[in-house]
Amino acid sequence: MKAIILAAGYATRLYPVTKHYPKPLLKIGGKTIMDSIVDDINTIPEIDKIYVITNDKMYKYFEAWHQSRIDGNKIVVYNDGTDENGIRLGAIGDILFTVEKGGIDEDVLIVAGDTFYTCRLREFYDYFKNIGKDCACVKAINDYEELKRFGIAETDENNCIIGMEEKPQEPKSNLVVFATYMYTRETMKLFDRYLKEGNAPDAPGNFLKWLYKIKPVYAWEMTGECYDIGTNKEYVRVRKLFS
Repeated sequence: MKAIILAAGYATRLYPVTKHYPKPLLKIGGKTIMDSIVDDINTIPEIDKIYVITNDKMYKYFEAWHQSRIDGNKIVVYNDGTDENGIRLGAIGDILFTVEKGGIDEDVLIVAGDTFYTCRLREFYDYFKNIGKDCACVKAINDYEELKRFGIAETDENNCIIGMEEKPQEPKSNLVVFATYMYTRETMKLFDRYLKEGNAPDAPGNFLKWLYKIKPVYAWEMTGECYDIGTNKEYVRVRKLFS
C-alpha cells in the first residue's frame, strides 16, 4: 500500500504566515503538522512508500524537511510544477499527477497535509482492510451552525455513504467528511476518468461526491479530534490547545 500526502495548496486564507512558507510545515504541539501525519502513517507497516505532492514555490522547503527525516528513504517529494494559486492543478489533479509519476498501482491512503488530527490512522486502515471497500474518514459534530462550514455525508445502517452536500444550509446529518481516504487499487484508476469527464479538479471531496454514486464508499467515524487549519485564528487556537 502507498500513501499520498496533499501539500500543493497555497493556503491563501492563512496569509501572511503561509505566503512564503508551507502550511503543512507549521508546528503544533512541538512538531510540524507533516511530521505528525508521517509518524502516524508509519504505524501502518503495510504502507511502504509515502508520496508528498507540493508545488514549485514550496518544493525547497519540503525537500529540506524530507532530508531531515530519518525515514527519508521511504518518502518521495514531487513538484507539480505550479508556482501560483491561479494555475494550481487542484488536489485531484495532484493525486493523478502523483499516481502517474510514481507508477502507483496499489491501494492508497490519501491525506491532506494541512489537517491536524488526534485519531489513529492504524484504526482507519484496520477498518478498510476488514470491509475491503473504499472508505472516507468522518467525524460526528453536534454543533448545527458548525456543520454548515463543511462537507456533510449521509450514511445508511451499514455506514455506506448515500448522500453528500458541501456546506449545506440545512445539514441532513452530523457527519463531517475530512480529507482522509483509503481507496482500493481499482478506484485509483478512476481519477483519470473523473478528470476526463470534465469534473472539478480542486477539493478531494469532489471526487468522493462523484465516486459514491457509482460504487460503494464507507464512512469510518474517527474517535479523536480533527482540525482544519484554515485561518490564522484557528491556527492560534489549535496551537494553544496543544501547547
